[in-house]
Amino acid sequence: MRGLKVLPSGRPGRGRLYVNLPDGRAVAWYDRQTNRISVLADDRREEILRVLRPYLSGTVSIGPPPVPTAADLRRLALPPDEDLAPNRPGEGLLGELEHGSAGTRARHRLRQDLTAQQRMGEVLDALPESQGWRALHALAVPGVGSIDHLVLGPPGVFCVLSVPGRRQRAQVGDLLLTVGRAEPRPDPRRARLAARYAARVLMAPVTPVLALVDATRVEVAPSVRDIRVLQPPTAAPYFTTAATTLKPPDVEALYVLARDHRTWRRPAAR
Repeated sequence: MRGLKVLPSGRPGRGRLYVNLPDGRAVAWYDRQTNRISVLADDRREEILRVLRPYLSGTVSIGPPPVPTAADLRRLALPPDEDLAPNRPGEGLLGELEHGSAGTRARHRLRQDLTAQQRMGEVLDALPESQGWRALHALAVPGVGSIDHLVLGPPGVFCVLSVPGRRQRAQVGDLLLTVGRAEPRPDPRRARLAARYAARVLMAPVTPVLALVDATRVEVAPSVRDIRVLQPPTAAPYFTTAATTLKPPDVEALYVLARDHRTWRRPAAR
């Protein structure tokens, strides 16, 4: 039988590390925040310690796991191939640029979109996990295309669409977004559609967010009240100072649901 695998539960260097059997079942996990190894298969303790040793630091405690919550049980049953947490910002665009056959202008637009998603992804990934923040990227959604970023934290759930501002003025209306002299784009409608789908799938309120990256000026029509319009410098303060609406167990339960690829493939309740 092949050996154990160590897989991250989220972004590299943060969150938990899970030790899985070749069939995907977890036998232990290492929690970086508490510096504790929780062992599910005590007969494999030495093997678990051996594969985790390169990732350990300081004094580490080891023992049976605490009584699992419903979110813990769901996460432990999540097959690695269905886990969206390791997705990088712009994951789908990276594949298109590497293997696609788009023309020069289309590839230029793809690179701009990728840069915008990566820039905004860096901001969202920097939100402190110790304060209950979680972020997912590049979620493929049937009928919607994709959700650039899904952010979950004490203030709620946010569906973020990143748009390149191209160092020009951006004008946000109810239905269309115009950057410089380019043709208007239906990004406000896309943001609403993605947030509505996410709300139905997760069965929780989801706020649509437009993130304008590198725009020199952003003008928002007074009638736009349901969409939050942010730029990277203002995004973190907006999220971290917003009023609390979710308790930590609620955030974690929604995060576990959202990171499961199968969640987004099933029909959303109307």
